[in-house]
Amino acid sequence: MRNATAATETMENNSFTVTDLYKICAHCERLSKKDLGVRIPRPLGNGPSRFIPEKEILQVSKVDPRAQSIFEDSFAALGRLDNISLVMGFHPQYLESFLRTQHYLLQMDGPLSLHYRHYIGIMAAARHQCSYLVNLHVNDFLQVGGDPKWLNGLDGAPQKLQALGELNKILAHRPWLLTKAHIEHLLKAEEHSWSLAELIHAVVLLTHYHSLASFTFGCGITPEIHSDGGHTFRPLSLSQYCVCDIANGNGHGNDLEERRMKLRQLQECRDEEEASQEEMATRFEREKTESMLVATAEDEECVQSRDVSRHFEDPSYGYKDFSRRGEHVPTFRVQDYSWEDHGYSLVNRLYPDVGQLLDEKFQMAYNLTYNTMAMHKDVDTTMLRRAIWNYIHCMFGIRYDDYDYGEINQLLDRSFKVYIKTMVCSPEKTTKRMYESFWRQFQHSEKVHVNLLLMEARMQAELLYALRAITCYMT
Repeated sequence: MRNATAATETMENNSFTVTDLYKICAHCERLSKKDLGVRIPRPLGNGPSRFIPEKEILQVSKVDPRAQSIFEDSFAALGRLDNISLVMGFHPQYLESFLRTQHYLLQMDGPLSLHYRHYIGIMAAARHQCSYLVNLHVNDFLQVGGDPKWLNGLDGAPQKLQALGELNKILAHRPWLLTKAHIEHLLKAEEHSWSLAELIHAVVLLTHYHSLASFTFGCGITPEIHSDGGHTFRPLSLSQYCVCDIANGNGHGNDLEERRMKLRQLQECRDEEEASQEEMATRFEREKTESMLVATAEDEECVQSRDVSRHFEDPSYGYKDFSRRGEHVPTFRVQDYSWEDHGYSLVNRLYPDVGQLLDEKFQMAYNLTYNTMAMHKDVDTTMLRRAIWNYIHCMFGIRYDDYDYGEINQLLDRSFKVYIKTMVCSPEKTTKRMYESFWRQFQHSEKVHVNLLLMEARMQAELLYALRAITCYMT
């Protein structure tokens, strides 16, 4: 890794652009081949994402000075600019908040040692077979002095981390099953026990990387050229050129107009009729039950990655097992335990400043809007954003008493619900076909915005269950 001073000097060169990070100088390539006999790796993919044309992603830093500035600061601090940041660069305001939070969780003073933080990131990402994030943190784990033997498998890690495996599994797939007994088991494990502050730090890291795995798969993030699975030594072939940059949405104009009309009608009639509390509760239960029946993508469509199952236990445990057995998700009423009134203060008390950072990130994703919908401008998307957020929480059994869940079916079509459920519950099954099939006329930046909403809504849902269990233990 380059040191910060050298990286900063590079950034000060006016000729630097984000594109430079993805190209190999032809002159250097010729010299290397001719004089040194070195084989030059070529990127396996075409840019940071399998779903989004490279030129659109790299264009962001050219037209948005704020994005370029954030990229430069990130590169100077870390000596690298990962593909997740480049894709999030469509929304610089959010990216700034995301990087600030992630930096604090991984590098600033906190209850957990640096190598523990990265190992927990590995455990969380591996739960969804996200080899991209696993590889990223394997490298970071070793750089901060982590024991390579831990990477042979979870059974090679300390008992304290092994004990976290059950919490990792439940939070990733069925957080509603978490109880204060799980918390007590970790806090009262004699010589391998966790402190409350350490556990809060671990919980935030687990939920952060579970949800970031969703974003990684949902945006088709590809490994960087220097990473495992990110390069090849085969000669460049024109047949490998990505031609996914086609007209996005031919023949689907009616879908967009229909959605705009429904949004407008809901906004106009919202104040005219108000459902009773009983009817609101019935609509929530109906939507929650229907969400269980929404199928996710089939396994054979997915991009296969190297096996990372050694970093966690019970690989067969997942959300699909629950839904296929037809079990009931208990209702979690936000009125009884909410992020704003309960979770925020608990996190801030045990891990100072992190509650504030998370709250800013949640609010940024939820409130972010450009008042556009595809090619239409001056569109109020508040109800649409709320429907997406609340649908995700509904899948986890979380209910807002003041929300009419009848709006969800009017605003979210089935193909979009399939995408949401797959990305949130089984992100490793997300496919390019699914990404392209929902909201076909929308821009890639808008779909990335959707993925930010899904990621943050999922993280908050997991956090609510974990923090409620911790609160129950403490009281």
